[in-house]
Amino acid sequence: MEQRYSRESRCYKTSRIFPTDVNNHNTLFGGKLMAYIDDIASIAATKHCRRAVVTASTDSVDFLQPIRPSDSVCLESFVTWTGRTSVEVFVKVIKEDLLTGERVVAATSFLTFVALDQNKHPVPVPKVIPESEEEFKLYETAPHRAEMRRIRREESKKFADFLTVAHPWD
Repeated sequence: MEQRYSRESRCYKTSRIFPTDVNNHNTLFGGKLMAYIDDIASIAATKHCRRAVVTASTDSVDFLQPIRPSDSVCLESFVTWTGRTSVEVFVKVIKEDLLTGERVVAATSFLTFVALDQNKHPVPVPKVIPESEEEFKLYETAPHRAEMRRIRREESKKFADFLTVAHPWD
């Protein structure tokens, strides 16, 4: 089976925060950041698999610090772990005060993508090889996150059976 280094999937995106990007608290709208996260994570997953991918889950988005219009936001993503047909992607969000240069981690996120063939069927993915201390830490802790995803998916499926699909006006 083919293997790729984590660094081969690494991607970066830097954006400025404009007035149209903020909420009523004058901080970056969470939905805007989530769109940035899914976008850059999908690029990392595609670079690793060199195939079309689909988002299987956004496992977590942890908002740690507010991002203000005086900040820029830099997203860094890379593949941290692989299953048989899926990849886990980590996204680190760093805010930088453009006037002082202070940089802090503002958010973190884990997403899972599934690689697809031309018929939109899942296909095996290359294994990932971590190299840096950060990559090894994420790789070593990934099996626990994968188990939590499996449990959450089972619970979500069971819960969905109890939900109504009828129109509210019926």
